[in-house]
Amino acid sequence: MGTLRELQELLRVKDEKITELEALLCRRDAEIQELRSHLDKFLSVLPFKSPLTPTKPRPRKQRAQGIFAEPPLQELATLTVVDKSDRSRDLIKAAILDNDFMKNLELTQIREIVDCMYPVTFSAGSTIIREGDVGSIVYVMEEGKVEVSRDGKYLSTLAPGKVLGELAILYNCKWTATITAATDCQLWAIDRQCFQTIMMRTGLSRQAEYTDFLKSVPIFKNLPEETLIKISDVLEETFYNNGDYIIRQGARGDTFFIISKGQVRVTIKQPDTPEEKYIRTLSKGDFFGEKALQGDDLRTANIIADDPEGVSCLVIDRETFNQLISSLDEIRTRYKDELVERRRLNEEFRDLRLQDLRPLATLGVGGFGRVELVQIVGDSSRSFALKQMKKAQIVETRQQQHIMSEKRIMGEADCDFVVKLFKTFKDRKYLYMLMEACLGGELWTVLRDKGHFDDGTTRFYTACVVEAFDYLHSRNIIYRDLKPENLLLDSQGYVKLVDFGFAKRLDHGRKTWTFCGTPEYVAPEVILNKGHDISADYWSLGVLMFELLTGTPPFTGGDPMKTYNIILKGIDAIEFPRSITRNATALIKKLCRDNPAERLGYQKGGISEIQKHKWFDGFNWEGLRSRTLEPPIMPRVQSATDTTNFDEYPPDSDPPPPDDLSGWDNDF
Repeated sequence: MGTLRELQELLRVKDEKITELEALLCRRDAEIQELRSHLDKFLSVLPFKSPLTPTKPRPRKQRAQGIFAEPPLQELATLTVVDKSDRSRDLIKAAILDNDFMKNLELTQIREIVDCMYPVTFSAGSTIIREGDVGSIVYVMEEGKVEVSRDGKYLSTLAPGKVLGELAILYNCKWTATITAATDCQLWAIDRQCFQTIMMRTGLSRQAEYTDFLKSVPIFKNLPEETLIKISDVLEETFYNNGDYIIRQGARGDTFFIISKGQVRVTIKQPDTPEEKYIRTLSKGDFFGEKALQGDDLRTANIIADDPEGVSCLVIDRETFNQLISSLDEIRTRYKDELVERRRLNEEFRDLRLQDLRPLATLGVGGFGRVELVQIVGDSSRSFALKQMKKAQIVETRQQQHIMSEKRIMGEADCDFVVKLFKTFKDRKYLYMLMEACLGGELWTVLRDKGHFDDGTTRFYTACVVEAFDYLHSRNIIYRDLKPENLLLDSQGYVKLVDFGFAKRLDHGRKTWTFCGTPEYVAPEVILNKGHDISADYWSLGVLMFELLTGTPPFTGGDPMKTYNIILKGIDAIEFPRSITRNATALIKKLCRDNPAERLGYQKGGISEIQKHKWFDGFNWEGLRSRTLEPPIMPRVQSATDTTNFDEYPPDSDPPPPDDLSGWDNDF
């Protein structure tokens, strides 16, 4: 009996020890979690890269930086064709087609790049590209060897037939590595302005040619220009060899064809005989198969390629056609004209001076300056966000146009899902924007601390962005910088869009060509310099959904160029975690279609097609607009000066910027 009691006592002591150790483990886990949270906040404010950082994508711990692109070309550069041997032409073309980025260009664009590349030579030991320098030239090496290094450490040796520095032809950026000539080297070069001219000219001329074709087709001739441009964007060029049957009589089909090169023979099969009766010949600019777009899918004649060099046709199918042809020319006007209301609102601040504002704390640090929480002297009941931007830096990076556009767009906007701008100021060193303060903090900070959001939380924040896009797009404004960092929570937990430095008002049916945005969020047509419009915002909406649901964007690489190459492979190459529901996956993939005209939100139903998607079934859109819908996360805001929902920033230690006396900001 004594032995049994001793055994029971030992078991009791062991259980107590286990309980004690479990409690200790829980405390340690809590301490580790708290330390991780502090570390994440530290990393988000001070850039730091650990050598142990894994290559697998993880939830972002640092704020993503937008690309401050140069303004678009005011006029196309004159292209100069440089003579070169067939061997050199073949080598340049092969190098381009072997490059992960440039192989995505069209063959006509590649041919023009090959034409315009000019020769350069570097002697052994000389530096071709220096890490940290700003680059604007891309090279193809024909002879010699080069060594690649970073931070003074050797990385690799490259032989002829390689593209060097391709990121420089996209936008003004610093080289991320040094390339030194190991031997005497012969290279071919092209600068960014020449490259962009080729891309713009190709896109604009093709769009004009296709649109003219469409105007000659009876079923298209009464459509507005904007609709014709959208149709021209989805036309696919297909090649047929001489003698190929493009259409066979009696077959079913749903495609419409416009001949862009060569000619075709039209025949009809005679009854009770294998012979075909010749009807006529069609050539460039002619079309056939238009009845298929109107629902008659039985082909009534044969169309045969009849050109020794083959035939090229522009093709569109019925489904794509029906998605585009509706009320594309209508501008949605669900929101009333609020300009008069905005002017009345801003009258309150008409006589306010910069010296009347008292700074309290830093809310954020951006590319051109800081955002401070301020109060009007004598009024402690409310607060504002004051964004200050360095004028000299704006001029240096040629961002004047973007800043003025930001002021105009925000100054006119009156939407519950867009941060309001009340007044602007300026002095010799800075420009200032006095804006609504959203003290709930950045959505990015909330996402960073939580890791990821569930379906319902993501749906609420995505819906807020959809409402903001509905407002902006109905006014032909493209936003171009969607990401969690640019979504602020107000004191009620609703999200508002902020930072309109990349926003732009477009003419109806027109595109813009500036490369700007945040690398993980830019659409493929931006990367490939094809010209873009509001459909690029729908791509970024799909990327945002993925990041909110997982904590990391779907397209992430070790550097911007790797990220762009992943984007160009498409959303179907991305593995979706099982945690993302089937309906969420379907919506993300419909938003992130490679072809801009095929994205949900851009087609004939407009943005309402997003609102009607299955993922939003049961969502209370009216409750969102009237702000009666309870948000999933309610931030704690105790007063008009409570900044606890923002990270702490070190005081501004930069020396005062120089005065800018260029006078470009007279209208600010």
